[in-house]
Amino acid sequence: MVKIKDITHYLEQFAPLSYQESYDNCGLLTGDENWETKGALITLDCTEQVIEEAVSSGCNLVIAHHPIWFQPLRKLNGRTYVERTIIKAIKQDVAIYAIHTNLDNVLGGVNSKLGEKLGLDQLEVLSPKSSKLMKLVTFSPSSNTDEVLRALHQVGAGSIGNYQDCAFLTAGTGTFRPNDHANPHIGEAHKLEKVAEDRIEVILPCHLQGKVLNALKSAHPYEEVAYYFQQLENTNQQVGSGMIGWLKEPQSPEQFLQHLKDRVGIPFLRHTDLSNQNIQKVAICGGAGSFLIGEAKKASCDALVTADLKYHDFFEAEQSILLVDIGHYESEVATKELLSEILSKKFPTFASRLSNTDTNPIRYF
Repeated sequence: MVKIKDITHYLEQFAPLSYQESYDNCGLLTGDENWETKGALITLDCTEQVIEEAVSSGCNLVIAHHPIWFQPLRKLNGRTYVERTIIKAIKQDVAIYAIHTNLDNVLGGVNSKLGEKLGLDQLEVLSPKSSKLMKLVTFSPSSNTDEVLRALHQVGAGSIGNYQDCAFLTAGTGTFRPNDHANPHIGEAHKLEKVAEDRIEVILPCHLQGKVLNALKSAHPYEEVAYYFQQLENTNQQVGSGMIGWLKEPQSPEQFLQHLKDRVGIPFLRHTDLSNQNIQKVAICGGAGSFLIGEAKKASCDALVTADLKYHDFFEAEQSILLVDIGHYESEVATKELLSEILSKKFPTFASRLSNTDTNPIRYF
């Protein structure tokens, strides 16, 4: 029996809720996480038609990239499509789960899928986020250090980029004096003890703090564990906005635009003036990415492929980068496939379906 929380908790291991932007509204929006889920319908947007499709296909969970609402609702009387969708979902006992900017901001997420679709290699985060890492410092008897480290590494501490099981150890002497109420692993009441200990330092993502602390306390031999966590300003190279990738071979601007149209499957593109400069280093951002124009230029990218560029955004190219708007829906629709791939790794027999409802509100004439 698979419960909704089994699905959502697994997705949040891949894209933690703490990685969402401040304006966002990710997570379980309607329904009960303890419901048994009969199946999940995966969509880019949640609309009334999507809820109807979920019901007709026997799915009581809709996994959407975009939240159905961002701001608090003051009324729920069916006057807008948002209110009607929520009412329909509640009436039909359909849970709605949103996985938006947290999925945008992880390596292997929305932008990785877009990069794959565009045939880009060597993908890396364009604008890494800071303050998403912390350091744990703790102290262990030298004879127990390996056991403590194994426990910390098993829950994700000590991973830095492409390296796992990272730690820094310093040998020293720990001192303590147990009182009458203590039950010391080493030593006797009222007697000062001196023990050969190792100072252990590991880096971890902030959202793993609770798991790491539990693992530390479970593996550590002492009754009272000495430790502290420190917030770091370091950037996390695996978390952030947009991505950079490389085309296998340089392309002329005209070839590149045709490449985008073929790969994305769209009839029209909006772009800045074309130059004689070949395109190979490409910045991408699914959805609205005008805020990354400066970062793409700073990284010496030949082009930025994104969506929702406004009139004045195009002026920011200043003839130093090709800006291309491929459309919001078009830049993110492959997210449905991405979510299906993520779920199938953990739940290979779970009934997840890609929605057949076209939720793109924009049409081309």
